[in-house]
Amino acid sequence: MQYQIIGQTVPAVEMTLMAGESVFTQSGGMIWQTPGIQMTSNARGGLAKSLGRMFTGESIFMANYTAQADNVKIAFGATVPGTVVPVNVGQTSIICQKGAFLCAEQSVQLDITLTKKFTAGLLGGEGFVLQKLSGTGMAFLEIDGDMVTYDLAAGAEMLVDTGNVVAFEQSVQYEVTTVKGITNILFGGEGLFLTKLTGPGRIILQTQNFNDFSSKIIARIPKG
Repeated sequence: MQYQIIGQTVPAVEMTLMAGESVFTQSGGMIWQTPGIQMTSNARGGLAKSLGRMFTGESIFMANYTAQADNVKIAFGATVPGTVVPVNVGQTSIICQKGAFLCAEQSVQLDITLTKKFTAGLLGGEGFVLQKLSGTGMAFLEIDGDMVTYDLAAGAEMLVDTGNVVAFEQSVQYEVTTVKGITNILFGGEGLFLTKLTGPGRIILQTQNFNDFSSKIIARIPKG
């Protein structure tokens, strides 16, 4: 499979497939394709995994696209201004926040996973169910705004607003901490909780928290 990231404001990944090559995405992820591609939909991984995806914000059914001829093209696009980033899952398994997964080769496994500390999910604001990408092949993540990566050394920590966490390697520990100081909690404007990521491993962050952005737009919509 060959691919290129196209566009800058609201980017997409366009793939060139040979006969027999296949990719999958959440329902509604495809934005264009050339003739010669067959689409099928299924509850990937069975009913249990499909229901688990529902709790991560993804669709129960996955759309599968298989090339019936050589050099056919298909594109999957981001939903908001930002970045599409390719990830070679064969090099390392990664944990993603809900909504980050865009599409992948069929050799990539998409599973739900629980945070190591149950309180992280209860308090973190993004739900305690995350997504794990493993197996082999390429996967593509959707990032709101620009992408920032850090390679954390063993024991190194990064405190991040939960909505700005995109993904991290499986070796990274994930937990939620409270903002220090009652004045900061009440008047700091950053919420009560932050996500603490502890190395070793790479973390992927996004500069935009689209949930916060949406909330500001909603607050300005005239009522009545």
